[in-house]
Amino acid sequence: MKWVNEMNPMKEIKISKVTLNVGCGDDASNLERAKRLLEYLTDNQQPMMTKSKKRSTFGVPKHKPIGMKVTLRKQKAIEFFKSVLQSTENKVKLSQIDNEGNINFGIKDYIDLPNVKYKHEIGMMGFDVAVTLERSGYRIKRRRIQKRKIPKSHRINKEEVVNWLRDKFGVQIE
Repeated sequence: MKWVNEMNPMKEIKISKVTLNVGCGDDASNLERAKRLLEYLTDNQQPMMTKSKKRSTFGVPKHKPIGMKVTLRKQKAIEFFKSVLQSTENKVKLSQIDNEGNINFGIKDYIDLPNVKYKHEIGMMGFDVAVTLERSGYRIKRRRIQKRKIPKSHRINKEEVVNWLRDKFGVQIE
């Protein structure tokens, strides 16, 4: 019997993390609203402030707060990803998937998510969703001792992500 990639458990694609990001610019009131929004969407998980890395053409000084982000992992990440897919009517554009197998898209208003109600203190805000996919064995690129590159045969490509989205979540790719 020939060994097929679909039978190999090391080739199984899974969600590593889902990162929610709200860009606010340099407005302090928007930062507070973004913090409340992310806490509301993630059941009081503490968001982290993102700061500018270098002086940009937009005139934002270095190390100035410009947004908030929160990372979801394991079961919370899978559940949130399913709810985000419902809000986009189970459709993802091919351009929203990169060559390393990550999925990135934006949600215009948080009330588009199912079972999420409008909150007056937050107002109307949108956010970005970044889904990072990986396979078993990807730890070798993050570990402290004997770091290694992921072999080309083990990396996730665009076609595999498209097939995985169709099979696992029933997503239509446009």
